[in-house]
Amino acid sequence: MTSVGRDGERRRPAWPRPPAPAPAGRRVTPFEIFFDLVFVFALTRIMALIGPEATPTTMGQGLILLVLLWFAWSSYTWLGNHTRAEVGVVRGGFLVAMAALFVAALAMPEAWTPGPGLDGPLLVALAYVLLRAVHLALYHWAAAGVPRLRARIRFFAAVSAAGWVPLLLGALVAGAAHAVLWVLAFVIEIGGQRLSYARRGTWPLRSASHFTERHGLVLIIALGESVVAAGVGAASAVTALPVLGVALVGFAVTVCLWWLYFDRVAPAAAGVLAAATGDRRDRIAADAYSQTHLLLITAVIYLALGIEQVLAHVAGAHGGDGHAGAATLSWSASVALYGGAALYLGGRLLFLRLTGQSVPPAQPAVAVLTLLLLPLGVLLPPAAALAVLALLLLAAVAAERLRGGRPRQQPSGTGGVSPPARRGRRG
Repeated sequence: MTSVGRDGERRRPAWPRPPAPAPAGRRVTPFEIFFDLVFVFALTRIMALIGPEATPTTMGQGLILLVLLWFAWSSYTWLGNHTRAEVGVVRGGFLVAMAALFVAALAMPEAWTPGPGLDGPLLVALAYVLLRAVHLALYHWAAAGVPRLRARIRFFAAVSAAGWVPLLLGALVAGAAHAVLWVLAFVIEIGGQRLSYARRGTWPLRSASHFTERHGLVLIIALGESVVAAGVGAASAVTALPVLGVALVGFAVTVCLWWLYFDRVAPAAAGVLAAATGDRRDRIAADAYSQTHLLLITAVIYLALGIEQVLAHVAGAHGGDGHAGAATLSWSASVALYGGAALYLGGRLLFLRLTGQSVPPAQPAVAVLTLLLLPLGVLLPPAAALAVLALLLLAAVAAERLRGGRPRQQPSGTGGVSPPARRGRRG
């Protein structure tokens, strides 16, 4: 829009007008998928931080960074749902955010131990602050004309800024203080978000189809990393028949993870979200997708690390570059393998519950059994431990298939989401 000056000439405004809200039924754009690929690259750098010899310390450090990254990615998903990410000023802001995310990803392996050159922890912290600041500025600008949403964003920005203080301070210290301050940072961020929901309501969801598709895509890209991890673990010994066989077992595990989410659960949940209205729809989006999918992504990353460790052991026993000296997995690798699978199954059950779908008794039993069998990872040969896990997941898939049809929705009043009202018949 232009204005007319005293001389009669039309002048462009000093700052572009905020974009119109995105259409309700739109789909994910290639530009947003590009953003997601940079996010998944950051996940691979977290795997590099944890390293081939995972320890409780490195696994905990990786988890802290994963939570911070997911929080940033989820924020941009809400922004992209409110306004189109691939046009105008918003696209420029997204590109700046992608550059900050890329820098943070590159520095991830040095996020806890400063090395040569720039300070790694401080670089990660500054990149994260830039990432979040750009999001808040863009969201506030795009929400022009919606005073309540702008007030909510300002409240959340104040809480986020308070969380950046321990994040930056933690980058300047070492040891336990570093970890404690960074944990405090994401507790403030997440706690501030929940407080914002309680006082001012959740973020408004414009397009259910866009939101569900975006979360499904990032999960399936993360599942692809478990396939990549198999290749990393097998290395040059992949042509050995035992190594190839174990790699196929690892691939079967990944297929089971895909099946348990994408075959029936995800389509049914998308239907529930599309049918919901008002605050209930916003709450489902915030709890079932923004929060619960963090559990699924975390589970996939740690399970991928466990599969990589199994293949490294098997490859080492057959002339590869793996761990030829160890007969079994370490406790950390076993936690990654079995604990990752149990977390995925538990996160899936929570997702079912939050989207109002029924939870069959067999599924919680499989999740608990997977966790109880965690000691098998350090008692059995690595290939056998992976085979047992594959059988458990195949049993979970079989139990899901035997149910038949789509997962049922819970009736209203059971704590879930009530099913959409049936349309009346004509005539």
